[in-house]
Amino acid sequence: MYCRVSTNSQEQLKSLTTQISALTRLTSTNPKWVLVDVYIDIASSKTGSSRKDFNRMIEDCERRDLDIIITKSISRFGRDTVEILDALNRLKLLGIRVIFEQEELDTFSTDSELMISVIESIAQAENESRADNIKWGIKKKVADGSSKLYNRKCYGFVHDDSGTLVIDEDQANNVRTIFDLYLRGNSIIGIVAELERLGVKSPTGKDKWSKRTIDIMLSNEKYIGNVKVLDNGKHDSYYLAEGNNPAIITNEKFKAVQIEKARRSNVTKAGEETRRKSEKYSSKK
Repeated sequence: MYCRVSTNSQEQLKSLTTQISALTRLTSTNPKWVLVDVYIDIASSKTGSSRKDFNRMIEDCERRDLDIIITKSISRFGRDTVEILDALNRLKLLGIRVIFEQEELDTFSTDSELMISVIESIAQAENESRADNIKWGIKKKVADGSSKLYNRKCYGFVHDDSGTLVIDEDQANNVRTIFDLYLRGNSIIGIVAELERLGVKSPTGKDKWSKRTIDIMLSNEKYIGNVKVLDNGKHDSYYLAEGNNPAIITNEKFKAVQIEKARRSNVTKAGEETRRKSEKYSSKK
């Protein structure tokens, strides 16, 4: 587990004790978890302040001594949005799961886009002025076409030397297989089992894929070359930029999957009322 406070004042040290106690209790509730170490830093949010135990924790992750990191909140994990995202990206590449107790977020089950949105929202709440400047800068880059959001990598793509998205053929074939299996009637659980049978590694290099990953992939418009971007001049208004990147899936197949996903959903709408179907979809039927 990782705990941090800003100063060694009596109030902050009390907060540190509370963090450690709460996370220790959380760890003890799961019989499959073993508490390996407690990493503690007393470091301010100023850039350049030392976080020796955080760095030690990252080194232990690189040695594969840890599988999961538990911390109280996103704000305790890092000092600013950039630092948090950088650390999470490094840990994701190592296959390390991070759990934020206060926000009830788990990187194992939370997609990257949602995690980024949550982190930015928390940063805004803690330092409204700074977060507003960051948000404005992101929107400006998206509006003028210089944002990296256009070319954010997802499974099936890699970056070329110029940072542009290009298709990774091996991964792309796996993407096509997932879409084909779904249209053949396989459930998401069935697709996970088939990928495991075929020996296809997950995006994080694991033997078993998560259901959440498959579900997100089946709705990712980047696979048909589109990306959601800010409509310049309109506050928080977005549109789909078509032809942003090379397509892996045809428009027809993508639309067919969305129709099939809606058909299988156990939620229906009647006017303004949302209802659940009496039965869920099963590939066994």
